Amino acid sequence: MARILITSALPYINGIKHLGNLVGSQLPADLYARYQRGRGHEVMFICATDEHGTPAELAAAKAGKPVAEYCTELHEVQAGIARGFGLSFDHFGRSSSPQNHRLTQHFAGRLAEAGLIEEVAEKQMYSNADGRFLPDRYIEGTCPNCGYDRARGDQCENCTKQLDPTDLINPRSAISGSTDLEVRETKHLFLRQSAMRDRLNDWIDEKTDWPVLTTSIAKKWLNDGDGLQDRGITRDLDWGIPVRKGDQDWPGMEGKVFYVWFDAPIEYIAATAEWAEARGLDDAAWRRWWRTDEGAGDVRYVQFMGKDNVPFHTLSFPATIMGSGEPWKLVDYIKSFNYLNYDGGQFSTSQGRGVFMDQALSILPSDYWRWWLLSHAPENSDSEFTWENFQTSVNKDLADVLGNFVSRITKFCRSKFGETVPEGGAQASAEEALIADLTTRVRAYQANMDAMEVRKSATELRAIWVAGNEYLQSAAPWSTFKTDPAQAAAQVRLGLNLIRLYAILSRPFIPDAAEAMMQAMGSDDWSWPEDVAAALSALPPGHAFTVPDVMFRKITDEEREDWQTRFAGLRT
Repeated sequence: MARILITSALPYINGIKHLGNLVGSQLPADLYARYQRGRGHEVMFICATDEHGTPAELAAAKAGKPVAEYCTELHEVQAGIARGFGLSFDHFGRSSSPQNHRLTQHFAGRLAEAGLIEEVAEKQMYSNADGRFLPDRYIEGTCPNCGYDRARGDQCENCTKQLDPTDLINPRSAISGSTDLEVRETKHLFLRQSAMRDRLNDWIDEKTDWPVLTTSIAKKWLNDGDGLQDRGITRDLDWGIPVRKGDQDWPGMEGKVFYVWFDAPIEYIAATAEWAEARGLDDAAWRRWWRTDEGAGDVRYVQFMGKDNVPFHTLSFPATIMGSGEPWKLVDYIKSFNYLNYDGGQFSTSQGRGVFMDQALSILPSDYWRWWLLSHAPENSDSEFTWENFQTSVNKDLADVLGNFVSRITKFCRSKFGETVPEGGAQASAEEALIADLTTRVRAYQANMDAMEVRKSATELRAIWVAGNEYLQSAAPWSTFKTDPAQAAAQVRLGLNLIRLYAILSRPFIPDAAEAMMQAMGSDDWSWPEDVAAALSALPPGHAFTVPDVMFRKITDEEREDWQTRFAGLRT
């Protein structure tokens, strides 16, 4: 049994996320966690809300609430939506937790002792109207690279170019909108990433199995221009983790907090500590996942994230871990994703354009969304959500293929043999051919899931569903029954066992439907089908089952048109 640590990039606290955010990190991470648990491995699946930095302060101010209160409320909202989508986190933590305060300050102290933190006097924007220094995300303006007029002072979300506030054209305060800004001197701490460049480069070179998307972004940041730059890790904000060296004050840094991108990845570790404390476990319970000198040496650590988060996870966070000089677990594999676009454009919170996670759950159950998003995951390039494609995928894959198979075989059995698995007959060449085909396909499915090839896994799973339908159509037990009831019984028996097999294989993708299938088959044995032939005889003659309700309903043209209009947003 392997031990697998899985983390998903932390969603920002400032509001409910759209479907592109979901498929870029949390959902594929859940797919992998569910699959590995299904194979019998020990899994620790961690995520949390990212609660510090400018977005939290601005969102709280807009809501008219103290930032701590706002974050507590939004954490509960995001946790509830995650449950609604069946995200099987072992713990969904908070970056504002006491555990993250302690660990962030601990790492800062260790980095300072190693000579990897430098105090730098720098010029920073000061807003006379607001009476304060403006951290980079408090400044908006026009991107000098692409001309986007709402670029932030740290990065342009349109072209993803990293920026400094002074790079922006026509900068303005994100708080008041004032352009009455001036440059003043202030002091901040910088992580000397440049001193870690060679070590990081060698470490990345070792990761020959990483996706091209991950390594190409990491190498670009390492080698473009002047190479890897030192990065500020403090900000002039009220909300955040106070700057300290472990449990000691940091002279000259009074009133400052750590930069959100310094403390957020450390929350992966802290959230595991939160998990242990919530269960009344001692520190050894979480340290065995993170300290290689305390049991984490045999852990495989996998991270999931969108491509915009790759630089921080391939460079900044590893620099923090390595630079500490302590035996913390480094990531083994980073699965990164491109962007999901929406119906000819981009998702937009400000314009209300696109489907957000709470809206999705209000119109259809989570499995409909899970299936489409995972089967269209933006792995090798950006992908696009369209209502036409969504309708087609749900109606054909879920309703016509999987749902129809379950309905036909259970209803036919009930009408001819009752609600127990029928006895009699024997497997013929058609059944043996199906078992051989499924054995090959299940192995291919496993290989794709092990490799985190999400779309290929979905394609193989659908092919497994289709194989059962094709067998049922060819065997036609409703016709066989007229001349050879015993053989029809054997065909139906195989079909009922196929439903149980489908439940096990489909559970990572569509967990609610899988539970319904397994419950209908009167079984709670989720053992992975290492032997497909044996799995297809797991339900013996006489075993009781029930006919489930409709597994998946079809989306009508009227619904599709209504949703397309409702979520179009304000078009420009």
